[in-house]
Amino acid sequence: MRESKYRLSGIRYHVLIIVLQLVACSLWLAACGYTTRSLIAQKFKTIYIEPVVNKIDITREADSANKYKIYRPMLETDLTNALVNRFLIDGNLRPTNKESADLVLRSELVEFRRDPLRYTEDDEVEEYRINLVVDVSLMNNRENKPSWEEKSFTGDTTYFTMGLQAKSEEQAINNAISDLARRIVERTVEEW
Repeated sequence: MRESKYRLSGIRYHVLIIVLQLVACSLWLAACGYTTRSLIAQKFKTIYIEPVVNKIDITREADSANKYKIYRPMLETDLTNALVNRFLIDGNLRPTNKESADLVLRSELVEFRRDPLRYTEDDEVEEYRINLVVDVSLMNNRENKPSWEEKSFTGDTTYFTMGLQAKSEEQAINNAISDLARRIVERTVEEW
């Protein structure tokens, strides 16, 4: 008889320990403050995306470092549109007009490069990397002071010119624009 009494006590003890561990774990998780929402969304709700300014110097002569210079008209407009769309998709900050915006995003396109990465046996370029480089800053419109600023912020992509994975240069440029817009939005909403 005594054994079963102690055994029942032991079971109660183990149940009590498990319940206490679950309660402690729940309290610990609640205190963590983990969320999938951005911390910036707690302070700011709206953003104005200024049209991207194209500062690429297309008059500069080509040299060994810049022999693969290319130019694409309206690149700054496509980047501005990609930024607006990416902020809409992200949902943390709503694009709006400048007067009512909490934040203002300014970007200057300073470089657009196409660099060869891989060659065929006949010395033809088989793979390129497209780089879009911007100087970007975020202003707190409420307090009229900078939140952050980064020079040479880059979006890129690679593409093959031949074979099964071949892409047009236009597709690659659009991928680089999307990559740059994604990186700028992430940098903006992930407050470190």
